[in-house]
Amino acid sequence: MRQMKTIAILVAAGRGLRAGGDLPKQWQPLAGARVFDHALTALAGHPRIDDVLAVIHSDDEAQLPEGVAFVHGGQTRAASVRAGLEAARDGGFTHVLIHDAARACLPAEVTDRVMGALEAHDAAAPALRVTDALWRSEAGTVAEAVPRAALWRAQTPQGFAFAAILAAHESAEGTEADDVEIARNHGLDVAIVEGHEDNLKLTHPADFARAERILGGQMDIRLGNGFDVHAFEPGDHVVLCGVRVPHDRALKGHSDADVGMHAVTDAIYGALAMGDIGRHFPPSDARWRGAASHVFLEHACALARETGFEIGNIDCTLVCEHPKIGPHAEAMQAEMARIMKLEPARVSIKATTSERLGFTGREEGIAALATATLVKP
Repeated sequence: MRQMKTIAILVAAGRGLRAGGDLPKQWQPLAGARVFDHALTALAGHPRIDDVLAVIHSDDEAQLPEGVAFVHGGQTRAASVRAGLEAARDGGFTHVLIHDAARACLPAEVTDRVMGALEAHDAAAPALRVTDALWRSEAGTVAEAVPRAALWRAQTPQGFAFAAILAAHESAEGTEADDVEIARNHGLDVAIVEGHEDNLKLTHPADFARAERILGGQMDIRLGNGFDVHAFEPGDHVVLCGVRVPHDRALKGHSDADVGMHAVTDAIYGALAMGDIGRHFPPSDARWRGAASHVFLEHACALARETGFEIGNIDCTLVCEHPKIGPHAEAMQAEMARIMKLEPARVSIKATTSERLGFTGREEGIAALATATLVKP
């Protein structure tokens, strides 16, 4: 296997007018980020890529995420790629992948195949076989069928031995369609590897809808549920979902016995497959005796975000005959949203009775059940 040090050049200097919108297509929103961001993540997160260099228009510096290395592009795509190659010339790179920022849905397996081919070839590019019938037209009618047996649809990233493609660009005319054409004109043989249907190039507005579906299908969505029960003991109030509610009894528990907040916290831990409150805050540890339950909830929310998830929504149901929850539900919703750093519309707090059945019906305590949705884009 070749010793390889690879840089990816992300070409993002175009204006993308056919895509519509107020911004060039690479800076337009797509599935919770921007087109450029998705392409950058696909390259920067690949284990065989050592560095990424963006080639951008001189007007677009403010669009770049902090810390991304960049160089200004030229008047043509070929000029932009050459600017990137020249900027990376002294970086000690043996190979380079050149990728269009407009291909935001790059699967890792395509990059894998290109990198694998570069172990034996000086140039490799992904492509898909043409399977549809092809026609040549004249005056709006079919003039003839075009044989498609040896035809492929080109994709990126296109990979090259660094020195070879730099030399090819230095001798190029600048009118070539892509880097493969430049490489071939310089005498390089380019190996074809299998591309992927998801690796589309965003060109027209309709392409964005397709890309949204592709990227949405790659989201990691987790559901977790939590259940908690606390018995009554003598007292003059209960704490439910962070709100002090006057009552002729209190809830008994190791902490402040906020049964609603405990259920929500366990739902988040459950969605993360990280146990429950007792695992993270053992009852045997005196530090947590009488602790405010927001400590537990904030910890669960922080864990979710540290592992790349956002909290989509929370739904909590309190089960009791008394106290009546309705007059306090809006305050509970607002307090839970504040603690969790969510919009109140993403937090549901509601109540029901057990129709005088069971321990809640006998008013021996309160139960709560909750569901949490976590989403990782």
